[in-house]
Amino acid sequence: MRISNRFNFLFFGIAILICCLWGNFNNSTVYSAVPSYTTRVSQIAQAPNGEFIQAPLPYDYNALEPFIDAKTMEIHYTGHHGGYLKKFKKTIEEHPELKGKTLEQILGNIDNMPSDIRTSIRNNGGGHYNHTVFWAIMTPNGGGEPNGEFAKAINDSFGSFEEFKEQFKAEAFKRFGSGWVWLVRDKNGRLEITNSAGQDNPIMEGKYPILGTDVWEHAYYLKYNNARGSYVDAWWNTINWDEVNARFKESQTV
Repeated sequence: MRISNRFNFLFFGIAILICCLWGNFNNSTVYSAVPSYTTRVSQIAQAPNGEFIQAPLPYDYNALEPFIDAKTMEIHYTGHHGGYLKKFKKTIEEHPELKGKTLEQILGNIDNMPSDIRTSIRNNGGGHYNHTVFWAIMTPNGGGEPNGEFAKAINDSFGSFEEFKEQFKAEAFKRFGSGWVWLVRDKNGRLEITNSAGQDNPIMEGKYPILGTDVWEHAYYLKYNNARGSYVDAWWNTINWDEVNARFKESQTV
């Protein structure tokens, strides 16, 4: 009898251990090797305790004029990005098992998120990530051409920076309605221009977004009306190549 009890205890102990290990595996992500809060986005989008935050803009609302006007920047940052973050935090509060996860870990594992919050995570968590990248890769007195290893990678992948910009602009027109246009590093290490609907982003497909622009109309309509191409052309004058270079390097390690 004692042997049987010991066997049952051992059996159930092993079963519990297997379930725990499986749960950890099932919650893993393509970014699981990245230590928490060390990616460029997580250092901005999350506090050291893991709370999701909206970092202050690194420049004034009018700092990107004449390319992006102050009113658009204010509404975009406070109303749109701020709104996504507020809803995302409420979603996370309802599922404490997600507390402490990075944005990359959550978005990179979107298909395994609880079904009742998957859409909210896609829309609001995606919106928080996308805008965090967007603000960081722009700067006053930006623009010009890329340099260093990133410039070489652009030339190798697309022929020239000018050809890259033309392909990027064409991708912006392919996105019907609201969304984003991205330069990503794919799973095979190749650079690729792609687009995503709504607030989806490349991390959901296991890709790393190096740079991207918002082609929702709220990002440009006050100044450019429906001229999406003119907005994209002007946007290149705001690019922070130091940040893009840093993201390009990070894309090689995640």
